[in-house]
Amino acid sequence: MLWVKAFHIIAMVTWFSGLFYLPRLFVYHAMSDDSISQARFKIMERKLYYGIATPGAVITTILGVWLLKSYGMEAYKHMLWLDIKLGLFVILLAYHLYCARFVYLFKHDRNRRSHVFYRWFNEFPVLLLIAMVVLTVVKPF
Repeated sequence: MLWVKAFHIIAMVTWFSGLFYLPRLFVYHAMSDDSISQARFKIMERKLYYGIATPGAVITTILGVWLLKSYGMEAYKHMLWLDIKLGLFVILLAYHLYCARFVYLFKHDRNRRSHVFYRWFNEFPVLLLIAMVVLTVVKPF
């Protein structure tokens, strides 16, 4: 199970790295005003979302379910930290899907948000990462 846990962590790091960098690309894309830069950002956003972040999310999810099943859900019955972490996981999935919407809007030149919005949007996964790591390592509940 240690191999599964190790690859779960590797996939999670991959997923988060995509979610950290993708909104940064949105910042730069929202600031760009020439067609060459906009075309380049569209390619980068698509490849990052579908080639790195989404596979990271899928593998993280599969391996996370594997870990839960291997230890047995009964083992986690009285662990509030896990319930909170799984709730944050669902929020992270929603954030991931919301990023897909922005990739789509940029692809079709329909973005209406400013670079300032994306700068703030970029900070949300950091908060989720901190909370999820603390819950997993410290297990305060």
